Amino acid sequence: MKQCPKCFHTYTDVNLNFCLEDGEMLTAFAAEPPPARYADDPPTMVMDPSRVTNPSNWPNTPPASGWQQQSPVPYQQQGFAPYGVQMSPTQTLAVASLGLGIGSMTIGWCCSLGLLLAPAALITGFIALSQIKKDPSKYTGRGFALAGILIGGVFLVLYILLLAFGILASIIN
Repeated sequence: MKQCPKCFHTYTDVNLNFCLEDGEMLTAFAAEPPPARYADDPPTMVMDPSRVTNPSNWPNTPPASGWQQQSPVPYQQQGFAPYGVQMSPTQTLAVASLGLGIGSMTIGWCCSLGLLLAPAALITGFIALSQIKKDPSKYTGRGFALAGILIGGVFLVLYILLLAFGILASIIN
């Protein structure tokens, strides 16, 4: 059975979800109470509230015994720091060179897009290397710059070889 919590009208249709009088959502309830599981079950006991561990009438500091009279060294918990490589904002060109080099090698073969990306990887890589050489304490990312130059250069060499073999094959046929 279901009952409307607003007008308390009861409905026997279990498929009905809303009151036909006021449109309120119906709540389900049992027509008769469920039978007890066992007649000899003991009644449920409610436990007392949790005990108070520091009542206000206790002294603030416990009396010191012989072994507690030495002043203990306070323990300072160390904070947690994330583990990983922190990227400094001064390696932007080196990271751009690496990204352009990877882009030239992966999507550069489509529509010859690598002919734009590979030279850009070479240029940004060489600029990053020159900045790192001038001021190594300020600029970082030498490995990223070298990888971008290497990948961009490999793409250009492979593309030129592929183009040369294509031209040679068309001449021979």
